Amino acid sequence: MTATLVAQGLAGGYAHRTLFDDLDLTVAPGDVIGVVGANGAGKSTLLGILGGAIAPIAGAVSLAPSDAFVGWLPQEHERVEGETVAQYVARRTGCAEASARMDAAAELLALPEPPAGVDPGEEYSVALERWLASGAADLDERLPAVLAELGLATPTAVDGTDSTDSTDGAHAITPDSPMTGLSGGQAARVGLAALICSRFDIVLLDEPTNDLDLDGLARLESFVAGLRGGVVLVSHDREFLARTVTKVLELDLAQHSNRLYGGGYDAYLDERETVRRHAREDYEEFASKKADLVARARVQREWSSQGVRNAMKKSPDNDKIRRKAATESSEKQAQKVRQMESRIARLDEVEEPRKEWKLEFTIGQAPRSSAVVATLDAASVTRGGFTLGPVSLQVSGGDRIGITGPNGAGKSTLLGLLLGRIAPDEGRASLGSSVAIGEIDQARSLFVGDRPLADAFEALVPELASGEVRTLLAKFGLKADHVLRPVDELSPGERTRAGMALLQARGVNVLVLDEPTNHLDLPAIEQLEQALDGYEGTLLLVTHDRRMLEHVNLDRRWHVEGGRVSES
Repeated sequence: MTATLVAQGLAGGYAHRTLFDDLDLTVAPGDVIGVVGANGAGKSTLLGILGGAIAPIAGAVSLAPSDAFVGWLPQEHERVEGETVAQYVARRTGCAEASARMDAAAELLALPEPPAGVDPGEEYSVALERWLASGAADLDERLPAVLAELGLATPTAVDGTDSTDSTDGAHAITPDSPMTGLSGGQAARVGLAALICSRFDIVLLDEPTNDLDLDGLARLESFVAGLRGGVVLVSHDREFLARTVTKVLELDLAQHSNRLYGGGYDAYLDERETVRRHAREDYEEFASKKADLVARARVQREWSSQGVRNAMKKSPDNDKIRRKAATESSEKQAQKVRQMESRIARLDEVEEPRKEWKLEFTIGQAPRSSAVVATLDAASVTRGGFTLGPVSLQVSGGDRIGITGPNGAGKSTLLGLLLGRIAPDEGRASLGSSVAIGEIDQARSLFVGDRPLADAFEALVPELASGEVRTLLAKFGLKADHVLRPVDELSPGERTRAGMALLQARGVNVLVLDEPTNHLDLPAIEQLEQALDGYEGTLLLVTHDRRMLEHVNLDRRWHVEGGRVSES
């Protein structure tokens, strides 16, 4: 069915902190609304409120018709132990809940005496209608075909060392496969399969692009473009936003405001810049006018006071005429002061735009490495049914190399060979001298475990004092409530920012970034790009972020697919 969602006067947050308020939003059929804002602005909270999973602090959400099927698909960093692919898809599509509701309604029908005030027939009718609308009736038949369409149902040799790829070399994914046995890339595709199988009237998507390769992104874009119902989505992928959204809702944490922009993502960027410039200009005009009036009032006040004093000094006690003239002059000056103060009071107050928290990120640089950073000579590695190579490559000092390829192609194995972490089964691999490597890997593996973040960070940079570590982490938005938490309790985005802080603390001349934009918000991604522009060492950048590949200065491109490396 076609459905419309209307949010009026929404306020959302947690504990005693309100993240956004007075938010109005209408999601009509055909709308694709992208929600943007810094981490912590309340994007995921808003989706949860719209989906009915989180209660708003104020305001209300209504649906027309009231029984419209709303699907909220939040980020899931951890998988459910024992859950199969079929169970995962049934849960994410709402089919599992609809089936459970229908089973409960059927049990009511079977009771000889139903509970007071309950109409078993009506309950069953409503449950059956929702079950049919969810697509549960034929989900088991549709799912295998979707898995096959996404390339998951055919055994394929993939890179077993890549955290987004298979853990055992080559196997087909079936509805009975356990979700915990899948790699990040495979799990992302199963998530995409759940989306394709869904029958929601309105879809709420939270970071749906995470861990998808270019083919997966293209399929996701095609799916979103083909939806007739409304969509509200949160994503850090700028190209995905540019290709899909029709409106942009900005949650501005710094200004404590929200604003809906018409047009696509690129139009939003232009209009946002114009709005911010006008806001700054309006404030500067107000501040200048007010300062001028205040200065003039002060001068008038001083003249008035000075005139009275002079008249008292120069006028003889019996010179009533001069005294009267001086008094009248003083009263005129006082009247002018009152008029000036009245003009100041009548000014329309313009609030100064607050400065946003901005990640000031630079990459610490070590002395130059040797002229040749790394060499592969007919090197190959075999893991299960997957083989990378033979590969012959050379990385020279100062090279800036972008590395692309589908999940499972061998990108992480290639990095392992180049950095000396993986020994080739055949051929030769060598690392140059004076190489200082800085790395953010996909798993953010430098920050794992139950140690507090501050302790884990200090262990990696023992030359920094505790106070310096905390100051540095605070510059990356990791403050008192973060540094004392166990690293495993931090979000992927927070661990990524910790990795960026480490790059600033250490001197490096070879920088390796493996999907660095995953879980970063848009402002942090832009700051990372600016930092890379100022970095003069060797760069190896693995990413599916199409805008990053455009914005970062790269002089070489490698494409990895099927265990082979080609240069363009």
